[in-house]
Amino acid sequence: MNSSLKNRIARILLSLWLWVAICLTAFGGISAPAWALDYTKENLVGADFSGRDLTDSKFNQANLRNSNLSHTDLRGVSLFGAVLNLANLEGADLSYATVATARFMKANLTNAILEGAFAFNAKFDGAIVDGADFTDVVLRDDQLKILCAVAKGTNPVTGRDTRETLYCP
Repeated sequence: MNSSLKNRIARILLSLWLWVAICLTAFGGISAPAWALDYTKENLVGADFSGRDLTDSKFNQANLRNSNLSHTDLRGVSLFGAVLNLANLEGADLSYATVATARFMKANLTNAILEGAFAFNAKFDGAIVDGADFTDVVLRDDQLKILCAVAKGTNPVTGRDTRETLYCP
């Protein structure tokens, strides 16, 4: 078989596979794959991302003030320098996310999972952390003190006590 015929067959098979995938997705047979999105430096004040899969997306220096990110899959997301003041992150999964220098002032982190997140210089003044899981998150001493002052509850997914994951005295 010559290479021209092989290439033609390969293109036909690829087109057929794409058509089947599109049809199955459109009719609910399978869900569409999550694509990492880049919202770097975007003004997303009041945006609603609730319940979405935003795995590995970038929100570096984005303004997410008063946004709804509740029950959102944010694993591996980069929120470097993002403003999340008054944001709703209830039940969000931020495992292994980069939240360094992000601001979570008065954010709702109830039942959020931040396991392994890189949170150097992140600010949590006034944040609600009932049931949040901070396992293996390194925080500045001043932020740890702020979080320990309000930490309570157990994360319903991981079963970990918030105060224990923060190593509160």
